[in-house]
Amino acid sequence: MAKVLDSVDQRTKLVGENRLELLLFRINATQLFAINVFKVKEVVKLPQLSAVPGSHPHISGVANIRGTSIPVIDLRSAIGYKPITGEHDANMIITEYNRSVQGFKVGKVEHIVNMTWGDILPPPKTAGRHNYLTAITRIEIDGVSQIVSIIDVEKVLAEIIHYDITLSEGVLDEDLVGEMQGRKILIADDSSTARRQIKETLEPLGIEILEVSDGLQALRTLQRWCDEGKSVQDEILMLITDAEMPEMDGYKLTREIRSDKRMNDLYITLNTSLSGNFNKAMVEKVGCDRFISKFQPDLLVDVVQQRLREIVR
Repeated sequence: MAKVLDSVDQRTKLVGENRLELLLFRINATQLFAINVFKVKEVVKLPQLSAVPGSHPHISGVANIRGTSIPVIDLRSAIGYKPITGEHDANMIITEYNRSVQGFKVGKVEHIVNMTWGDILPPPKTAGRHNYLTAITRIEIDGVSQIVSIIDVEKVLAEIIHYDITLSEGVLDEDLVGEMQGRKILIADDSSTARRQIKETLEPLGIEILEVSDGLQALRTLQRWCDEGKSVQDEILMLITDAEMPEMDGYKLTREIRSDKRMNDLYITLNTSLSGNFNKAMVEKVGCDRFISKFQPDLLVDVVQQRLREIVR
């Protein structure tokens, strides 16, 4: 376990290079699952948990880690399997998503693998709309090729934690409401939950959402418009992109857009659940116009209004 922890501390250098590292773990004997290491704060043996009466059924309890209380989610139960038993063999992966810290109770934690986003593929369409995967990949273990299922943690959390899309009083600029009608925004995010959250916030304001599930699809859409002689700026108000996506991440997508003179002035917002400070540095490095962390409806609307003020003033 210590070796895993040591390597977790050295991963941020890969972000922005269209690479990632996955922490592999099991919740049953046969299947391998994974999450992006960059969202992992710590991996520990499952400590003693304190029960929380009335909590969500997927919450196993609260762990006290160095004086901080952390809710612990039974990941096996949360994605549709029977709850984990035999807690003396369980581990806890402590993560930070959307500005909150939580633990996931899992079985055996395997190791970390280094991959490119090009090796990460969307889940098969036959998996249905209600699966808990954002992507899949294959790795070799002892000469045997195995499928790894990458968990859609945002979907898991959204089913446990209520995300309120109500805008705070005073956020909406009434002078800009008319300007929003009929505007189009392209969103690129591999999480269907994240895409839905954006749509439910912006569509009631009259904005049409075009959505794709990875950076490569977004780039091809933009390139197609350019090849057809269309102005990207006329087609969409902005691009809102996640950082982590199969085939091409949001950082590489931004660099590709900025290197193409036909669309290099497109307004790009990075909307991600990754660490805020690190992403702010990456925004400057690759040339995004704005960074917001998920999920903050007020900031999402503020980004749209900021952009509208720039083009209608």
